[in-house]
Amino acid sequence: MTKLRGDKVEQLLTRARREVDEGLVPSAQVALAIDGNVEVFETFGDATNETRYAAYSSTKAFVAGAVWVLIGEGKIDIGKRVADHIPEFATNGKDDITVEQVMLHTSGFPHAPMPALEGDTSEGRTKRFAQWKLNWEPGSSYEYHPTSAHWVLAELIERTSGQDYRDFLDDRIRKAAGLPRRLLGLAPDDQDHIATLVNVGEPPSTEEIKALLGIESLPATEVTPEALVSFNDPAVRSVGVPGGGGIMTAADFATYYQALLLNPGTMFDVDVLRDATTNVRSMIPDRWFKTPASRALGVVVAGADGKGSLRGFGKTGSPRIFGHGGAGGQIAWADPDTGLSFGYMTNGLDQHTFRQARRTVALSSIAAECAG
Repeated sequence: MTKLRGDKVEQLLTRARREVDEGLVPSAQVALAIDGNVEVFETFGDATNETRYAAYSSTKAFVAGAVWVLIGEGKIDIGKRVADHIPEFATNGKDDITVEQVMLHTSGFPHAPMPALEGDTSEGRTKRFAQWKLNWEPGSSYEYHPTSAHWVLAELIERTSGQDYRDFLDDRIRKAAGLPRRLLGLAPDDQDHIATLVNVGEPPSTEEIKALLGIESLPATEVTPEALVSFNDPAVRSVGVPGGGGIMTAADFATYYQALLLNPGTMFDVDVLRDATTNVRSMIPDRWFKTPASRALGVVVAGADGKGSLRGFGKTGSPRIFGHGGAGGQIAWADPDTGLSFGYMTNGLDQHTFRQARRTVALSSIAAECAG
């Protein structure tokens, strides 16, 4: 059995506690798991280990897992067109977009709108799909799709499984991984012990942005302060936005990523899981920051190009680390080389983007060193 390094664990907990002690964020939660067990699980500030948090885009790895199950069952072929499963999608030049492009964020509709409450039903989703237009030619570029791509994946899961995407994820991902509570699409009476999201801090100045990135301002996206705190709304939580609406603990993060390392009960087809978490299918540079994507099928891989820290995975872990970050600094990953998995969550959404990113890198760097 692998042991954790006590000195590094203490360093990790101290770093996770820092912004809480300084009064920047109301609470934070951190977890480490190895050999199939959560070995470290601590909560700081105005919360307890029972407290659940908005996972934001870290939810994407769970939805990807649902797609992997269906790939393994032969119900989804990522090389096929989305329109083969969802005919309503084939409008405004979107007819040849493949499932793989959607999962790699190269499908060309990063800004396509979908109000959360409309996305609650297949009818609402497909009505929007028919209206969506392209921002650029599919396959020609990489720009992160905060929510749009995963509304398509949600509909794809429903059409190929015959089950509501939230129920399918609950049955085939949450339960199979051994997680205690529903993660996506929470009924009103299942919304206890959820940390209230708050925007904290001030955005970086124009001078800071220019000094670090060489541009005058950060690109405008749908991920605004107002949009982020909308996940406090019980109705939005009930919908279960597939690109960012997961509600869970840091221990759930760490446990799920152990399942991706160990594949308990053969949750996934072995070959599909290996491919999905190790095969980097896209190194197209991001349209704005020019960082190569290093995207596998629904998760990000740290990579051996020295840019793993730009992807949120720190500076000390192996190039094979895979996972996904989320708004507010949420981060979850697994390291196949050490068997370690890590999760961090907070309800304090730091408006200073660079400070938030530095925290994520620091936490991931320390966490990666915790394996003995």
